[in-house]
Amino acid sequence: MRIESDSLGEIEVPEEAYWGAQTARSLLHFPIGRDRMPLEVIRALVLVKKAAALVNQELGLLPRTLCGWIVTAADEILAGQHDDQFPLGVWQSGSGTQTNMNVNEVIANRANELAGGRRGTKTPVHPNDHVNLSQSSNDAFPSAMHMAAAIGLRERLLPALAQLCTALERKTAQFERVVKLGRTHLQDAVPMTLGQEFSGYAALLARSAERVEATVPGLTELALGGTAVGTGLNAPHGFGERAAAKLAEWTAIPFRSHPNKFVALSAHDEIVFASAALRTLAGSLIKIANDVRWLGSGPRAGLAELVLPNNEPGSSIMPGKVNPTQCEALTMVCVQVLGNDAAIALAGTQGNFELNVFKPVLIRNLLHSVELLTDACPLFAGFCIDGLEVNRRRIAKYVEEGLMLVTALSPVIGYDRAAQIARKALQDDTSLRVACLALGYLSAEEFDRLVQPERMANP
Repeated sequence: MRIESDSLGEIEVPEEAYWGAQTARSLLHFPIGRDRMPLEVIRALVLVKKAAALVNQELGLLPRTLCGWIVTAADEILAGQHDDQFPLGVWQSGSGTQTNMNVNEVIANRANELAGGRRGTKTPVHPNDHVNLSQSSNDAFPSAMHMAAAIGLRERLLPALAQLCTALERKTAQFERVVKLGRTHLQDAVPMTLGQEFSGYAALLARSAERVEATVPGLTELALGGTAVGTGLNAPHGFGERAAAKLAEWTAIPFRSHPNKFVALSAHDEIVFASAALRTLAGSLIKIANDVRWLGSGPRAGLAELVLPNNEPGSSIMPGKVNPTQCEALTMVCVQVLGNDAAIALAGTQGNFELNVFKPVLIRNLLHSVELLTDACPLFAGFCIDGLEVNRRRIAKYVEEGLMLVTALSPVIGYDRAAQIARKALQDDTSLRVACLALGYLSAEEFDRLVQPERMANP
């Protein structure tokens, strides 16, 4: 162990660690659960530190040599060389101060090694005076939150959703001419095509993706330059704008300085809004996955209109059983997303005066939802949707026996007589055609001309 100090005094730090005193205190005081601060947040925060160092150098606040060591240390972290140096959990200070200092300390200690010095000496690079220069945890951490969220949504989740959308669109075309019975209230309805049904799924997902994409512009606004309460104390004029410009250049995402730093620190409606879009997406995915597993239920005693892919054995006791496991996994993911959103919605209300102090749980839950949906959607596309086949015999049987085909007769014989035909067919366990002829309302030729499922599905 080595001895390091901070404003509260001395504390032991593992000799091999790049972190310092404040990280050690956080490890001591917050050993809560196993949820570590996501590396996406760490890397975004490191980008903030790199941008800050360069801007501080440009403004004459940071010597070029110190800036160079800070930038090199930051680049090493961004390359994944020091991932094990960020051990702090989510459940810590609500401002993310401990994680901000963890990053400051790791960069400073590594920079001091690069400068020929030793870890723990805070010389020539100091974690607060140099790495945290012109910043506060209160503006650096929410900037990293926005960056991590925007990058995750744009670079991970949206491409994953596009992959699932494409799979649904392929099935829409493949099933275009498969006529089947629609269902409303879980009861038989008039004919449609399986392609029309899947077009609804594709459109539903596409619209959810549009909603997700619409949340990104708000996340591109960064709190940098606001420092402690939004006034920008100890930050030079234009610092936030200059730093945001560098971050935009490096990420190819149009990050910019938030126009009002007071709201950027005290409220996180952009995170809440993004989570709400993910909640809506989760609802869409649950609808699609549930429909697919109901349509594939069986194979003998269910609807059995679809044949689901055989991915793995479904039972340890029933030989030959296959289950809709991709549907189950996806819907479980979506239930977790709904739970994450509930926590985010409540955490978003905790912006007391000049600071929201639920920042870590806000970003942890949002990134957790992004990760789960990003992983689950392509799997659902590849191992479920792509492999779906049609049970044409079962679908044709349902259409042939469908009572709501009588709807085509209403304009000719009226609603009441058409309903009488449907009731008689059900009671007698016979076809609509037989019931109609028995009641004498139409001839066989007239019935056949009017009741054509293909035409009913495409009026």
